[in-house]
Amino acid sequence: MTADATSAPAGGWAGLAARNPALHFIDICLRGAGQVMFQNNALTGLLFLIGIFWGAYRAHMPAVAWGALVGVAVGTLTACLLRAPRANINMGLHGYNGILVGCALPTFFAPTPLLWAYIVAGAVFSTILMLAISSVLRTWKVSAMTGPFVITTWFLMLAAYNFGNIRIDGLPRPSIAVQPPLSDLFALDLRQLVKAAFTGVSQVFLINNVVTGVIFLIGLAVSSIWAAVFALAGSLLAVGTALLLGGGSTAIVAGLFQFSAVLTAIGLSTTFYKPGWRVILYAFLGVIFTVVAQGALNVLLHVYGIPTLTFPFVIAAWIFLLPNIDLHPASHQSEPARPAV
Repeated sequence: MTADATSAPAGGWAGLAARNPALHFIDICLRGAGQVMFQNNALTGLLFLIGIFWGAYRAHMPAVAWGALVGVAVGTLTACLLRAPRANINMGLHGYNGILVGCALPTFFAPTPLLWAYIVAGAVFSTILMLAISSVLRTWKVSAMTGPFVITTWFLMLAAYNFGNIRIDGLPRPSIAVQPPLSDLFALDLRQLVKAAFTGVSQVFLINNVVTGVIFLIGLAVSSIWAAVFALAGSLLAVGTALLLGGGSTAIVAGLFQFSAVLTAIGLSTTFYKPGWRVILYAFLGVIFTVVAQGALNVLLHVYGIPTLTFPFVIAAWIFLLPNIDLHPASHQSEPARPAV
């Protein structure tokens, strides 16, 4: 875990942010972006935003990038208005759910004026839900993770099926899921494997872009080289697991079996525990479970026409942290003192 804003040195960006309220708010929002992958680091958050803008504009979906900015800003402002613990706000813990809401909604809905009201409402609700879930889970010393983002976005997606003025653009048609056809169970060549590894990282923010994945890994390395290493290793392990189980190769190349596993790998390997051989084995077991959970939830949620988002990661993280196994925890603490996803 990197130092929070209250303990940062007085010089450089941290000093400027500490003296200027506007820069301080920007610093918090950047940390909120970084906290999506457990990094309390403003430069990491800036690189994440650069990666989001690159991928969104390359996909001709600029609303995803601007939605990310709206989401992180509104989520953070909501926490300030609700007088959430200042230490949590300063570490960006009330911005990361909002930025994910801001990325997700423009991915699946047409960019109409009403969509922006939807994003603002979603960012507000995700912050309130963050406070509520954190309060409940503090007893078990686990974080809300990205649960508030997932629950908020699911509700907004399901509601859209009943509201004619919300234009659905990319949600899957509700149907019973079937096994992938044999034609989609092909081995990956080196180019496809590389693409799958990096898109597995970029899809954490719902971006399907290799360059974005590289930028995200650089952003992780700025804060923690171990976080970058385990993010890429988690993505590769998820690729191998999905291929072995017969997941659709097209989905694997697009990173759709890997993004939750990336979060599981970072969280278990570097955030909650110090890297060591026992921790690595435990984290990799968590990654494999996350891929299985991804497949199961794909089937369950396909019936309702909504994506899994990062819920496989949330389930895996809760399951693998609740036992409180003695693996020499680094920061397995209550919500106010830990980097969270």
